[in-house]
Amino acid sequence: MVGSGTMKSSFSSVLPSIKAPKIQRKHLRKYSWLPDVFRLKGSIVSHIIGPVLTITLFATVIAYAKSAGYKMVQTNTIVPLLSVVVGLLLVFRCSTSYDRYWEGRKSFASLTANIRSLTRQIWVNTALPPTDDQPPHIKGKTPTSGITGAQLHKRKVEALRLALSFAFAVKHYLRGEDGVHWDDYHGVLPASFARYDETGYNTQHTPTPGSYSATRNSSATVNGSLSGRTSPETPSVPKPDATKRVRVKRSKQQLSGPATPLLSGTYRSIEFHPYADEASLPLPLVIAHELTRIIFNFRREGFLETVGPAGTNAMSQLIQGMVDQMTAMERVANTPIPISYGIHLKQCVTLYLFALPLTLVNDLGWATVPIVTVVAFTFMGIEGIADEIEMPFGTDDRDLPLDRYCQDLKEEVDYIIERLPGGGEGVHGYDDGEGDD
Repeated sequence: MVGSGTMKSSFSSVLPSIKAPKIQRKHLRKYSWLPDVFRLKGSIVSHIIGPVLTITLFATVIAYAKSAGYKMVQTNTIVPLLSVVVGLLLVFRCSTSYDRYWEGRKSFASLTANIRSLTRQIWVNTALPPTDDQPPHIKGKTPTSGITGAQLHKRKVEALRLALSFAFAVKHYLRGEDGVHWDDYHGVLPASFARYDETGYNTQHTPTPGSYSATRNSSATVNGSLSGRTSPETPSVPKPDATKRVRVKRSKQQLSGPATPLLSGTYRSIEFHPYADEASLPLPLVIAHELTRIIFNFRREGFLETVGPAGTNAMSQLIQGMVDQMTAMERVANTPIPISYGIHLKQCVTLYLFALPLTLVNDLGWATVPIVTVVAFTFMGIEGIADEIEMPFGTDDRDLPLDRYCQDLKEEVDYIIERLPGGGEGVHGYDDGEGDD
């Protein structure tokens, strides 16, 4: 009887959230054929219209020359062989690009799953241990800091917002959009993260007086901020955004010729430091570091006693999985298809299309023009599609809708914070970790 009453009270706390409006999802559109045939927005036509018209114009010139009496002595026995070779190259090119597109989607889906699991576990498993007036079998470790339930709730909300921010930060990082000033960070990135600046989040590192420079000219001008000891009149150079990778570049001002001496008359000693002042960390990795610190502090302060070390390790593994998926997407974004392959494919397709009218005009006459146009549209369209989807993290219509994925995840986290009870809520003010029976 007591168990049924407890169960009813537990369900009653969740019922308002069940009756709430459902989160709206944008699903795949219905199958359509004829509307897509005449659709230009989102198609590849605008991308290849110039090259296709060039091939059409060349075919028109060849057809006109044939009609004017010029003889076109060409054999069409080689064209089928070239068609097979060029077709195989195009199929391989398109399939490789789609593999990259699908790899990006799978990685972001795995990232979403890890964030969902992490936010749920933090929200449910992080709770104040039972007080002394509660049954002995549900007592846990007393927290080392005197914190109230409201304060812990605030810290849990901040942890969930930080986990959500990881997805947004990965999106901007893959697009090369540095900094935290983007509009979609508002309401997502916790307010305490405002301390994050160009030198890092809550950093205790004091910049060194100078870093290293490979070469220096005789004047007082320095190469950015990668200089040795700077003079007082040297103008300050703004630091890069913290999510931007900085690669030290050698100055070429004194490397103008083979006769340039290694040590000129104005040489000076250079002090090398293990880390330059410009060294930075991508924002997603900073967020992952802070999430790990939050889990560590929750465990040390006794708020994860219900799940114990195993639950804490599971949360840490979820954060590690988030970093792994970010690295997988980073690999796709930073590893382009070899440029020699793309150049050779375009050259082969172009030569084939220019040779095609010469082999068809004797048999087809003016009909060569539309036929060559269709072939050019097909071949160049396949190559254009492959070029469009090989980098799936951009902002074009043909790229992955990362903005929508992040917004859906934000709605889910907001739903958890606003409508779902956390661990220890709704059942006599505590949870024994064994259900409500």
